[in-house]
Amino acid sequence: MSNPREVIIENGETHITRLPVATERQAKKTRKGLLKKLLKVAGRIPFAEDVAAAYFCAIDKETPRQVRLVLYGALFYFLMPADAIPDIIAGIGFSDDAAVLATTLTIVGSHITADHRATARKLLGLPPAK
Repeated sequence: MSNPREVIIENGETHITRLPVATERQAKKTRKGLLKKLLKVAGRIPFAEDVAAAYFCAIDKETPRQVRLVLYGALFYFLMPADAIPDIIAGIGFSDDAAVLATTLTIVGSHITADHRATARKLLGLPPAK
């Protein structure tokens, strides 16, 4: 991918986006710190299951590389301590993180499988989906 805003989906179509695309260094940092932060804040954010499912999709070697990098970009944004709206601000602190994740899932969410979601629910101590 020459342009960091260019995301190529499996069928070969190119979609120009404003999504963050992770570098390998950012992906590594995300793998190291995401679950720790997620488990710390999971009770305060309604989209914790989506974050966890996106993470499990990103670490799945069956997920296309371009999709994994887009997911890592969104997850890295969630992990960053300083972003557009600091996470410490009650009520709205995670709204920018939710927007980035929602946009990401709209574009590459079809790659998140039922297994990714089941693993996410298990991690968060939620009952299996019906």
